[in-house]
Amino acid sequence: MQHPTTSWVNGTLVDSADPALSVLDHGLTTGDGVFETLKAVDGTAFALTRHLDRLTRSARGLGLPDPDHDRVREACAAVLAANPMPLGRLRVTYTGGTAPLGSERGDEAPTLVASLGTAARRPDTTAVAVVPWRRNEHSAVAGLKTTSYAENVVALAAAHRARASEALFANTAGRLCEGTGSNVFVVLGGRLLTPPLSSGCLAGITRQLVVDWCGAEEADLPLDALREADEIFLTSTLRDVQAVTRVDDHELAGPGPVTLKAMATFTQRSGDDLDP
Repeated sequence: MQHPTTSWVNGTLVDSADPALSVLDHGLTTGDGVFETLKAVDGTAFALTRHLDRLTRSARGLGLPDPDHDRVREACAAVLAANPMPLGRLRVTYTGGTAPLGSERGDEAPTLVASLGTAARRPDTTAVAVVPWRRNEHSAVAGLKTTSYAENVVALAAAHRARASEALFANTAGRLCEGTGSNVFVVLGGRLLTPPLSSGCLAGITRQLVVDWCGAEEADLPLDALREADEIFLTSTLRDVQAVTRVDDHELAGPGPVTLKAMATFTQRSGDDLDP
């Protein structure tokens, strides 16, 4: 993937390869930050207001000041203009700012960064691997999109070793939860189901659109649902709707009819002028 050439850091466009943040930034030293990843198509960020609302929810969950939405929009517009591309991954990062070493925050203003990298259209199908680690649905940061992503890095590396593109977690109760960067849907008995937010999963933007547009239902699901399901698909900002044809060593025929309909519906509806 090509690295972005220009990023926006605290109000200034900089070369993305140049140093621009303090080594004492709390996002670096403690992972004290939140972020959003947005799909950018021909210079337009998809569902920006929805992402900004979730960024604010995550910031409040960490006790950070509310991000200034106008300033974030300015940052996104600047990097989109500076890095023209047909399909991009737009990343907005918001951290606790410069602080003393340790867990306590300092008195500096939060850090805001926006960057854009190229993205490729996802394949229609993929494989997933179930990892042994659990999502803690009782965690202080459950459901928040924080920059503390080491757990996801470890899990995704394990999935790649299993020739899969995504890792799936159960939560501490052993119920189906989510992927490292995706939500999961299953078709059981003709019903389209996805774990509830109480499972500890992220309130995915694409997840919610599929619930709204495709009539999916939230349901508390055992991990074995992955073996019993007639169809499985993932949703995320850059995957959109992606069929799963293998879970570990279990093969599924696919994409099935429910998944194909969800794919078509999402493609059609997301082509509308949805809150650019």
